[in-house]
Amino acid sequence: MIHVVAHITTKPGQRAAVLALFRANMPAVHAEDGCIEYQPVVDAAGFSGLASPLGDDGFMVIEKWSTDAALKAHAAAPHMASYGAKTKEMIAERAIYVLASDA
Repeated sequence: MIHVVAHITTKPGQRAAVLALFRANMPAVHAEDGCIEYQPVVDAAGFSGLASPLGDDGFMVIEKWSTDAALKAHAAAPHMASYGAKTKEMIAERAIYVLASDA
């Protein structure tokens, strides 16, 4: 299994718009072969002081894919290119981590 954690920071005030486009794209991603999990997450309330906050313009994407090939196909999917084009000007920074279990 391949795990992906992406840290996305939008330009100020753009997180809601990016998340709306993200959620609109989720059914197409969930229908992809090999998609196990794909969802955006934001700061949980009540954990200031315990966790490092993402802030009002940040969110993470949590993904699980069955194989390397499934993740590579996802990255090349037309709906991902469309999502990227729609959100490109709203994103300030992104860091994507592709991880495998070390067990």
